[in-house]
Amino acid sequence: MKAMILAAGRGERLRPITDTLPKPLVEVRGRPLIVHHLERLAECGVREVVINVSHLGELIERALGDGSAWNLTIRWSREAAPLETAGGIANARALLGDAPFALLNADVHCDRPYVDLPDIAQRLIASDLLGHLILVPNPSFRPQGDFSLSDGMVGNGVAPRYTYSGISVLRPALLGDLPPGTRAPLAPLLRAAARDDRLSGEVHTGLWSDVGTPERLAELNAIKDK
Repeated sequence: MKAMILAAGRGERLRPITDTLPKPLVEVRGRPLIVHHLERLAECGVREVVINVSHLGELIERALGDGSAWNLTIRWSREAAPLETAGGIANARALLGDAPFALLNADVHCDRPYVDLPDIAQRLIASDLLGHLILVPNPSFRPQGDFSLSDGMVGNGVAPRYTYSGISVLRPALLGDLPPGTRAPLAPLLRAAARDDRLSGEVHTGLWSDVGTPERLAELNAIKDK
């Protein structure tokens, strides 16, 4: 299984830190956010990772190199301007291939293990599902959540609702015929798949943060036992 890490965003809410340092390289507990992902992907058997970059992307490429430090091969998908989530995936589609892949937002930190992500990918292959989402209880800054969950299936219902963690396993077919170079968000495609009963999911109740503000970054770094 391959993985893709979305790392092209500007990190506006984390300014002024992100004026000179790309958000994926912001340190959490002594290591850059994106390195936590790389370490855990390597542990679960992933060997090839696609990373899209735009804002200060050259700094990310310089820091991570070819991925050999983590026994990985990194392929770079460069965007002149950020193409958003679905656009970033579409732009990297030739690097991802046709099989299900793990998708990770570079700017989230979560203690859910990645060890079963390859098994989830295999379950998608054996079904007509388009993806599997890791959801979390709604944080205070997103009380309305993103999706409902019932009997392991993601929906667009009213309650109970949860927030998408930024961690998932997806089939490239979820993107339909979205062409490379198109700027497009992922959320509408996920909602459409949920409407058609083609998204499974689960709720993770452990540590999760989107590291969206300097305050949340400080809170995360203050946790000593995760």
